[in-house]
Amino acid sequence: MGNMSTVVGDGGRSVVKERVDEAMDTTQVAMHGGIKTVGVEQLCDFSGNSVLCMSIVTWNMNGKVSDEDLAELVGDNRKFDLLVVGLQEVPRCNVAQLLQETLAETHSILGKAIMQSLQLFVFGPKNSEHFINGIKVDKHALGGFGGLIRRKKGAVAVSLSYKGIRMVFISCHLSAHAHNVEVRNSQFRHISHSLFSKNQNPYARPSHITVWLGDLNYRIHGIDMLPAKRLIKKNLHGMLTSKDQLLQEAERGQIFNGYSEGTLAFKPTYKYNIGTNNYDTSYKVRVPSWTDRILFKIEEFGNVDASLHSYESMDNIHSSDHKPVKAHLCLKVQKLEQSTPS
Repeated sequence: MGNMSTVVGDGGRSVVKERVDEAMDTTQVAMHGGIKTVGVEQLCDFSGNSVLCMSIVTWNMNGKVSDEDLAELVGDNRKFDLLVVGLQEVPRCNVAQLLQETLAETHSILGKAIMQSLQLFVFGPKNSEHFINGIKVDKHALGGFGGLIRRKKGAVAVSLSYKGIRMVFISCHLSAHAHNVEVRNSQFRHISHSLFSKNQNPYARPSHITVWLGDLNYRIHGIDMLPAKRLIKKNLHGMLTSKDQLLQEAERGQIFNGYSEGTLAFKPTYKYNIGTNNYDTSYKVRVPSWTDRILFKIEEFGNVDASLHSYESMDNIHSSDHKPVKAHLCLKVQKLEQSTPS
């Protein structure tokens, strides 16, 4: 697997890089309070029995779906163990079946969690069921419907052990609008405390890794739409990270303490004119924002290291006002204790 570096932060003080060239450098490592921003390691040779590679995707579908988009979402390169797909604003159709048909030659579904339009799927290589144990699912609903019936807010989660590595995946859709930042902070805390809390086994071992993905809805704040668009057009969107509410709130110690995230080298993923790569020109005047995110936390007790090999938006998908975001995350096990069902 080559040299894989641990990407877990120690909770130290943040280092804010203001120069544009540094902000856009994907090898940069910076601290934002509880979040450690990590660079992308280009090589992933997918070798060794102790390595687990995951492709993780989040997408707000805006109530629409096509076979072409799902094929693009999954991709042709299937050099991963697990595929984790978190979807928000899913239309009234069997997306799980559509994904399974797309993946039929290589992967099968291992676990799923569904709460109306909020859905999460975990796929593994065919005939890999014997590597899996302890699958659990849970969900946490938030009040309101996001303005439209079935567009549910909250979180769904899948917990499982794969080859002895205990993992939790949480896909969420938090409250919208820039002024609701404290509401989102509160929702994050409630979801964190409530998932898998019912009938919890006090002797169960905690997970080695927790992955949060979804439409977290944190916005770029403190700059108007036109100046933000001008920076993005000049490929200077790295200057906007200092105005990102998620990083700001993490720096305040409000959310995601101990988590890591890839560098935001891609353009903000919301809000687009549907069918285009052009940002919103409607009367709503939305400031482009990185609403769609993937973050992960490695627990310090374990002997698991992680390396990030991509963190990007999928700009070839145009059917939603959001762009999907995909990460390629690999785990290396130094020494794993004997696995027992929890």
